Amino acid sequence: MITAKIGTAVLFASLTMGVMAQDVKTDADKVGHDTKTATKDTGRAIAHGSEKAYDKTASGTKKVYHKTASGTEKAADKTADGTKTAYHKTASGTKKAADATADGTKKAYDKTADGTKKAVDKVDGK
Repeated sequence: MITAKIGTAVLFASLTMGVMAQDVKTDADKVGHDTKTATKDTGRAIAHGSEKAYDKTASGTKKVYHKTASGTEKAADKTADGTKTAYHKTASGTKKAADATADGTKKAYDKTADGTKKAVDKVDGK
């Protein structure tokens, strides 16, 4: 009877150990699968984050380019307008100066002519 009890205990113990070993193997497989899944998910998250960062960088670069182009165009327009205004003011000032010079020259001519005529008249005795 003792042999039967020991045999039963050994049989029970080996079955229990077999089941426990099976459970440990199953748990290890689950842990391995979970680790593999988590690694894949992390890789996807990193890739997605990199894509979003790239897209935002590209978008920001485009915005800066367009703002720079727009600012350059506005500056060019303002420069052109300023140049036109300066040209017109210069042309107007030059015309006024030329007119004043012409008037001064005519007055000087007239005075010189009058002075010359008076001198001639004096010499002639008139």
